[in-house]
Amino acid sequence: MTQQQLQQQPTVILATASYDHTIRFWEAKSGRCYRTIQYMDSQVNRLEITPHKRFIAAAGNPHIRLFDINSNSPQPVMSFDSHTSNVMAVGFQCDGNWMYSGSEDGTVKIWDLRARGCQREYESRGAVNTVVLHPNQTELISGDQNGNIRVWDLNADSCSCELVPEVDTPVRSLTVMWDGSLVVAANNHGTCYVWRLLQGTQTMTNFEPLHKLQAHNGYILKCLLSPEFGEPQRYLATASSDHTVKIWNVDGFTLEKTLTGHTRWVWDCVFSVDGAYLITASSDATARLWSMSSGQVSRAYQGHHNATTCCALHDGAETSPG
Repeated sequence: MTQQQLQQQPTVILATASYDHTIRFWEAKSGRCYRTIQYMDSQVNRLEITPHKRFIAAAGNPHIRLFDINSNSPQPVMSFDSHTSNVMAVGFQCDGNWMYSGSEDGTVKIWDLRARGCQREYESRGAVNTVVLHPNQTELISGDQNGNIRVWDLNADSCSCELVPEVDTPVRSLTVMWDGSLVVAANNHGTCYVWRLLQGTQTMTNFEPLHKLQAHNGYILKCLLSPEFGEPQRYLATASSDHTVKIWNVDGFTLEKTLTGHTRWVWDCVFSVDGAYLITASSDATARLWSMSSGQVSRAYQGHHNATTCCALHDGAETSPG
């Protein structure tokens, strides 16, 4: 990276995508949109920023495109093309060396960013809605449309665990606590299932049921546990089709706050690195920045012309690429 690029690079990367076929980058404090990428192939289902803040992945139908954050080029620098349906989940290993994805084609895939092409593929036997990487970096956890949760052991290259919290109730979103102690699954009935994660004898993760939370009357579209630097407070955010986001205290899963202001479904949310703020994306065509202490909107990001379906934020220190 050149010195000029380093100087130009914002310390906070905030991006949103919409059914209007654009990806927009925003100045977090002012709310000004400073870059728009046209994404004409399809809608964008998910955005994820690499740990070193160099690239942003856009998961569409059926491709994943990787764009250079520090360039004004409208063209992707890489394309990942072997899924055959909507890609609903995308994320990166902590050093940014490989990417994982989950699709409605029923597969979970791993992609080496240095070698091109799909390196591994796992069959879920149901449309995959959500995939998260365990903090140990050796297990992927997926949730599908048939209500199955599966743990994929990357060392053993196999499925090590299967759970079905509610038969035939789609698992919409999964989230794992930063220290690997909890996993939460949210479904189409507005319910969150919480398990304590226990390390087994052979590093295999075991699930111990901890709590069942009836969080919303509508769908939960995203659930998210707060990050490490938000300690000692530990929160669970649930974004719903009922237009609200609810903030739950993980200690007892009591309702802390209800964030109201969006006028349509809330599809996505992401915490700031210190857990003090939450960004949300909604069908009302806006994204919003919420103060966790007050529960009020600090900033609205307006510019999309259709439903804003996903958001990505990286406001922490960049991790050097391995």
